[in-house]
Amino acid sequence: MQVSASDVSSKVRSDFDFSVDKFPLFGPENMKTDQYGLFRSDTGYIEGVKSISGRYVPHTTDDVCALVEAASEAFNGEIECKTHFSRGHYVSVNPTREDRVSIYGTDDNIFPRIMIRGGFDGKGFKATMGYYRDACLNFAMLRRVSGCTESIRHTSGLRSQMDTLIAKFEELKHGWENLVDTAHQMQSREVNLADFVNQTFADRRPSVEEVALADTGKAVRGVTTWTNMTTAIMDRVIGEREDTGRIAFVKGEPKIVSAWEAFNAVQGYVQHDAQAKTGFKSNFARILRAANDTHVSIAEKIALAT
Repeated sequence: MQVSASDVSSKVRSDFDFSVDKFPLFGPENMKTDQYGLFRSDTGYIEGVKSISGRYVPHTTDDVCALVEAASEAFNGEIECKTHFSRGHYVSVNPTREDRVSIYGTDDNIFPRIMIRGGFDGKGFKATMGYYRDACLNFAMLRRVSGCTESIRHTSGLRSQMDTLIAKFEELKHGWENLVDTAHQMQSREVNLADFVNQTFADRRPSVEEVALADTGKAVRGVTTWTNMTTAIMDRVIGEREDTGRIAFVKGEPKIVSAWEAFNAVQGYVQHDAQAKTGFKSNFARILRAANDTHVSIAEKIALAT
C-alpha cells in the first residue's frame, strides 16, 4: 500500500488493531507460578513465545509506530508499507519503485526496503536494510554487508526517543550504498550454476547408493527431491535471464552465471518455490523464512567469496 510518510502511522495502527498483554500462568489445580504468558487482545495466547518474568514489559503498537515513522524519514515522498504479525510485529518500509538501481541492463533492478522486527523474545527491536529485486519479486536481506543492521534497545516509550531513532535510520540508509556495491560485486563474478547449487545444498545431495538405486528405475525419495529442487532453481535462472536480457544458455555447455543470479535463484527458490510448512503460507512469512534460512546464508557466503 502506498502512503505518505505522515500517514504511515495510521496504517500500522489499523493493521495492528490489538494490544499484546501479559497475564500470569498457573500450574495444575490453579497453582500460582512466577511466570507470565503473552496474549493478543483479539485472538488470545500467543503460541511459540516462551514464558516471561513479571519484570518483562511487552512493547506496544505505539512503539512500533515510532519506529516506522522514524524509518519513513529515511525516504523522501511517497512510501510503501507492509505489515505482518508472527510472534511479534514486522513492518517493511520502502520508497516507491521509481527509486531503482540497475544491477544489470535495464530490467534487473533493485530498490531499498527496511524491515523492522519487534519480536517478543527479549531481544529488542532490529531494523535491517534489504533490497527488493523486481526481476524475480525477491525481497532479500544480506547478512554479511556492513551497515545494514541496527539493533534498537527495547525501552518503554520509544516515541520520546524520536530524534535518536531517526538518526539510527539515517545511518541504516547509508548501508544501502554498501548493499548496492555488494550486488555489483556479485554481478561481476561468474560461477558454475551446478557447482554453486551443489555447494549450497551439499547436505541435501543424494548419496551414491541412492543415485545408483534410482538409475535402476526405482523411486528414491532423496533423488526425486533433489531433482525437483535443482530443476526449479534452473528454471528460475532461465526465466530470469530471458526477462533481464541476458544471453541464453547454450545446450550441452556448462551453465555459467553471475554470482548475483545464482544467489537470487537460491533465495527465490526458498522464498517462492520451496514447499511451505505450517505458518509460512503468506508472502510476508515466506520472506521471513528465506531471511532465516541456512541455505540462503550459505549461498550468500559462496556468492561473496573472492
